Parts: sequence; structure tokens; C-alpha cells
Amino acid sequence: MTAAGQVWAHVGQRFTETEFGVLVIGAGRMGAALALYLRQLAPERSLLLVEEGGLPNEEGATLLAPGVWTALDLAPGQREAARWTRERLAAFGDIQFQDRPLLDLGEGEGATEALLADHPEALALLDPAALPTARLDPEAATYRPGSLALKAAQGAIRAGANLMLNARARLGPGGAELQRLTVTNTHQIVVHETCRVRAGVTIVAAGAAGPGLIEHDLGVHTRHARAYVQYPRLECPSLDTTPVLRVSGLTLRPQTGGFTLVPPVHHRDPHGYQPAGGHLTGVPTGLRRETLEDLVERMDAVPALATGALVLGRSSADIPGAWVALPGGKASAGPLHEEARPGVHLLLGGPLADTLGLWTAHELAREVAGRLT
Repeated sequence: MTAAGQVWAHVGQRFTETEFGVLVIGAGRMGAALALYLRQLAPERSLLLVEEGGLPNEEGATLLAPGVWTALDLAPGQREAARWTRERLAAFGDIQFQDRPLLDLGEGEGATEALLADHPEALALLDPAALPTARLDPEAATYRPGSLALKAAQGAIRAGANLMLNARARLGPGGAELQRLTVTNTHQIVVHETCRVRAGVTIVAAGAAGPGLIEHDLGVHTRHARAYVQYPRLECPSLDTTPVLRVSGLTLRPQTGGFTLVPPVHHRDPHGYQPAGGHLTGVPTGLRRETLEDLVERMDAVPALATGALVLGRSSADIPGAWVALPGGKASAGPLHEEARPGVHLLLGGPLADTLGLWTAHELAREVAGRLT
């Protein structure tokens, strides 16, 4: 039986290791799932999973990700991967996986009022005259990506992976420098110590920060980008049975008795962009201007957006948000992996990670395990 791996959670735990078979940077759902799959496929190789924050990282995209699996709008070549991912999600354990239909309103040939007849709480949000038709994905489902990252990392550790938390990685030849972080009594995050580890294979799964890490540390240009996505709340009642709704790309995800809004991602954000709230009729809000415009455009079809139930906030700090990777610089692109340099791989999730992320992580694990054996 394989012995469980070791966890270094704080700088008080001495770290003397110098070499691993595989180094995975980033313990979001993509990195954690990859670590688990590598331990299953190549258990003879040592593995260190490094995360700059906690597990899951409260500032990462994984914790705020919508967690909506749907096959709507996928290309035919992606459907097998999506189906594989759904089966694995359903069997993963306690990640609050739940079958929950999705209605794409204003599309298809189904009658909106008929499809929502059993869901008056959802129908009350809409103007059926503006959205008379809809198409249904009866196999859609919801889950918690943060719980997925936690369960995957725990499974990887039980299978022999090692985990270092609160450590920042800097790539270098044949491995990385790890900067172990601590907090001073004035609440400043500082580097407590640095250590160098060698690795046969290094995988960067640091989300939207991954491409920048590779470009800065290795000098390798990538074509990827990122966008800052905010997830405002709509405090209208929802039930455990309420379907997911989508209106012109805006997703209303039932969650904790209300709805989390998932705005569409239109384009990359320019280098140096700092998230900031916009103004609505001259009043400062926490929502960025692009998101405000998207919501205003949909208010006639979804009148609930024009009520006090929409949480606007007064600054961007009031609205949960995170940087999301855009593989290939495109909001519509699926997750991918690529070898940035011999022995260094980049793993990216992005807007379609809910539906295709596990498949992509498993594909990279298979490729790396094949080279290691």
C-alpha cells in the first residue's frame, strides 16, 4: 500500500527535500486533479504540489468558478471529453454534484412558460414575452469547484503526493525556487525562506497567472490571455430544484437560496488592467463598466435585474471576482495543455473548465506518465 504524502502548511515545518520526479505549481482544480491522476498513472515517481495560498486558494478562480456542467454549444469533437468529465464529477464524492437542467432562454423551439411551469420562482425573474422560446439541456449539472480541488488534492496526498502550501514558485533550469511565505504581526506577506528543488518534469497549473509565470521566468512567449470576471448576486429566491438559466450568455446559477450571476467574457483584459467599479446613472458601483452594460442590456428580458435584488456594491471589493485564463486569448476556447519548453508544461482551464477541465488534466497526466515510464 502506498504511503501518504507529506504536507508542509507553514514555515515552521522544516523542508529539506531537493528533488522530485514531478513538480506541479498550482493546486486549483486543474493542478490538484492532475496531481491525483499522475499518482494513479505513475505512482513510482515522487510528486510535489505547490500552492501560493491555502487549499483551495481563496483568491483563485477555482473557488468562484460557476461549477455548471453543460454540453450546450460544444463542438462535436468536445462532446466525448465533456461526457467523460461529467461521469468523473458525478463519482468524485462530496463536491455537491447535482443534476440540474439548464435553459438557454431566447433560443431553440421550446416554450419558455411550459418549460418553467414547475419553477415559478425562476419564471418570476423573466418577461416571457421577451423570451418566449428556450432550449433545454436536461443533462446539465452543478457542483462546487472549490470542493473538487480540495477532494482531488486530498486524494493525491493519500496516494503519495506531497503538498506545500503558502509557497510562491519561480521557474528555473530543471526545477524551481520555492519562496515560503509567512505573515508578519502587521499583516504583511513576506518571504520567510527560499529553497531550490529539482524536478524531472515541471507543470505550471497556476491559472491565469500561469502564462505570465512562464513568460517572465523562462522568457517563452505564449499566446494566452486573461480576463477579470466578477460574480454579482441576485437576491431572488431559488430552490434546490431551480434550473440554471442563461440569457444571451449571462448565466443565472441558483446558489445558496439566490442566484450567482456569471457574465459572459467578451475579450481579454489589457496588460496592467486593475479591476475597478463603474458608474450607473452617475452612482459608483462595484461592478466594472463592461458587466454593468451587459446587465442593463438584459434588464427588459430579465426585469429582476432592474430591482434592488441585484447586488451592485460600492466598490470592486464588494463583488467577488477573479482572474480567469483565456486559452489562446479566446473566451470560447476550451482548456488546454502545451509544452512550453522541454520538461515544462502549461495547463490552463479557462471559461470551459467546468465542463472539460478534468479531461484535459487527465490527458496531460497520461502524456507525462507515458514519458516517465
